[in-house]
Amino acid sequence: MTVVEMVLPQMGESVMEATILTWTKKVGDSVNEDEPLLEVATDKVDTEVPSLYTGTVKELLVNEGEVVQIGNPVALIEIDGELPVSKKEEPDAAKDIMESVAQATDTVALADMSERKNLMKSEVGKFYSPLVLNIAKAEGVSIEELDALDGTGKDGRVTKRDVIALVRSKKNRDTSYQVSVGEPKGASIPEPQQVNVFDGNDEIIEMDRMRKMIADRMLDSVKTSPHVTSFVEADVTDLVAWRGSMKRKLMDEEGQALTFTPIFLEAIAKAIRDYPMINVQVDGDKIIRKGDINIGMAVALPNGNLIVPVIHKTDQLSLRELTRKVNDLARRARKNKLTADDLADGTYTVSNIGGFGNVMGTPILVQPQVGILALGAITKKAAVIETPAGDAIAIRHKMFMSHSYDHRVVDGALGGMFVKRVADYLEKFDLERDI
Repeated sequence: MTVVEMVLPQMGESVMEATILTWTKKVGDSVNEDEPLLEVATDKVDTEVPSLYTGTVKELLVNEGEVVQIGNPVALIEIDGELPVSKKEEPDAAKDIMESVAQATDTVALADMSERKNLMKSEVGKFYSPLVLNIAKAEGVSIEELDALDGTGKDGRVTKRDVIALVRSKKNRDTSYQVSVGEPKGASIPEPQQVNVFDGNDEIIEMDRMRKMIADRMLDSVKTSPHVTSFVEADVTDLVAWRGSMKRKLMDEEGQALTFTPIFLEAIAKAIRDYPMINVQVDGDKIIRKGDINIGMAVALPNGNLIVPVIHKTDQLSLRELTRKVNDLARRARKNKLTADDLADGTYTVSNIGGFGNVMGTPILVQPQVGILALGAITKKAAVIETPAGDAIAIRHKMFMSHSYDHRVVDGALGGMFVKRVADYLEKFDLERDI
């Protein structure tokens, strides 16, 4: 018999620590290799961690609710015989991790863990914790209203945050705020909930786990990379007309909404192929040119936080495939059902600030990437155009694009030429192409 340490394996790029949510095994239980041993929460997703060994659990070294660094031991497991050579050489090698439902903001607190262990079932088969039911009762929320909620917790569970959001929306007589990636630029966007009452008293608001991670990442990014932003205005009149003629066709054929986002992603991927030094990362004094073009798209969540799912091998997907992928990732992001794989290995990022009515911005890089493009709102403008009869003034659809880049490795010429190439692809959009 040999007692070995089970360490917390690597769970994705830049993930340095995890919070222990639940142990699925207790001391004395048998466990097989690749069988779930515990559930943890990272800044990206919640996930089950499989055992690296077959044996008996001898000791649990950390408690539920504790934060553990990647690579640190979490349990002792007694195995038969000696430790295999491969395990000795790579004690912290990460296994393929089966991902559970992503809950980016609501499972780390002990109060939430208490909810998970004390669920009550409604007549329609949905489960509610005592805390959720107590809040609902105190605020006059009926069971029918709870049943109608799309919960953001695991397996669609309604959490305390969902109930609080419902209560606030009822009090403000407003709908809950959701942002759909790729909505037509300039479209009417509901106002976010205004929950603060300015009565002269200050309010202290504790950051949730995701907001803390976002704050740390943004601060680290501006400390790491000298940011420069170039701006280009594109005439997307033909693109707007083409989408208007094709969106009904795609909806009828596949039930898919054709937004602007996949069209933009296609143009960006083409521009990256033209300028591959935008698709790089910095490692000390080395520049790593990435072999795949994996574009991340920033998605605003109902709680106001952002998450960036990644479309892997973007340049190898057709426009139809991009549309399906964008719609699927945006839908699962808003329902907290992304996996770690959905968030991993991005090489470039796009942020759709036009969905908020913004025309331009200066986005911050997602490290270790060296470029990020903000897409502004599409607006109608009077513009001078060239015609066979001479110059004329016409109403055109215009959009600003804001390209921020890491000035350590991307100079102004490359950063500017890249975003201009994206604009060129959009302005020369083929009106005769099929979806």
